Amino acid sequence: MQMDHHRTEPDSLSPWSWERASPRTDMAVEARELAEAARQSLRGVREEVEDVGDVRVSRIHVQTRAGERLLGKRMGRYVTLDVPKLRRRDPALQAEVSRLLAAEIRALADLPEGASVLVVGLGNEHVTPDALGPKVVERLFVTRHLFRYVPGALGDGYRTVAAVSPGVLGVTGIETSEIVQGIVEHVEPDVVIVVDALASRSLDRVNASIQISDTGIQPGSGVGNKRKAIDAKTLGCKVYAIGVPTVVDAATIANDAMDLVLSQLRQNAPGNAATELFDRFSSQEKWQLIRELLEPLGHNLMVTPKEVDEFIDDTAEVVAKGLNLVLHPVMNEDTAAQATH
Repeated sequence: MQMDHHRTEPDSLSPWSWERASPRTDMAVEARELAEAARQSLRGVREEVEDVGDVRVSRIHVQTRAGERLLGKRMGRYVTLDVPKLRRRDPALQAEVSRLLAAEIRALADLPEGASVLVVGLGNEHVTPDALGPKVVERLFVTRHLFRYVPGALGDGYRTVAAVSPGVLGVTGIETSEIVQGIVEHVEPDVVIVVDALASRSLDRVNASIQISDTGIQPGSGVGNKRKAIDAKTLGCKVYAIGVPTVVDAATIANDAMDLVLSQLRQNAPGNAATELFDRFSSQEKWQLIRELLEPLGHNLMVTPKEVDEFIDDTAEVVAKGLNLVLHPVMNEDTAAQATH
């Protein structure tokens, strides 16, 4: 079984060696936090933060090539919903997140009333942390066949929606981008929405954040595989990406644990030689040191919580409900929820 994670940034964007110097992340908001921690100028990057109940909404706009190089993220807009309580499996909170997700997608995509949409669920359905895309596709209300073969079956307020899960290269033997391109050429959608699992540098964001972007996605690069991008340039239509972080790499966890240990040593044993030694290193340098120690041993694994099965099902439900609300304006929260079952 193969697990493919995906990132939105192109190769070699950053002059300060982003991939080598910083903990792995697919999240634009984390890239901004890392750049800020490294005391980099945020010129060319604009951010707006809003708290809505238990949800923090961060809207980042990478406006220039300089901003692109700084964050290692393509020019475009990135919206992140941080929901620390999402893993508590609270139905009321999940419904609220679906509503907020729908509102942010509407604002970002501004879909025309008659737009036809193809939703692509990336990932490996046989590997739970990578199964978000296929699980979302299963819960969507697809209508293309109804418009085509049963005219008049649907009233006003429904868009033409098709959905597909193309699998991963290790299972199909075909590049994901090639499969998607072939489908797009035949179906000719106005808009493609790609749904996928992402990698985070923070355990707090795993299965507790949702990112939306208008820059497309690059399959496989989250685990070092360089695949052809799925974006407006390759498909010839607008491409939006929705992702949820489901894994953290082991080097990041080890780095965070070491920071906690060193913090305790500073409090309980001031002047300790170990703390004095590591205080000479920046956070990026410490992470890189741990990564270089783990990778030759084959121990730099991708880690996910033991409750990942429940989290993935819940998150897929939240994302699918939000998409149903956006794609079919006639739907209310009840009908959008019913469509996911």
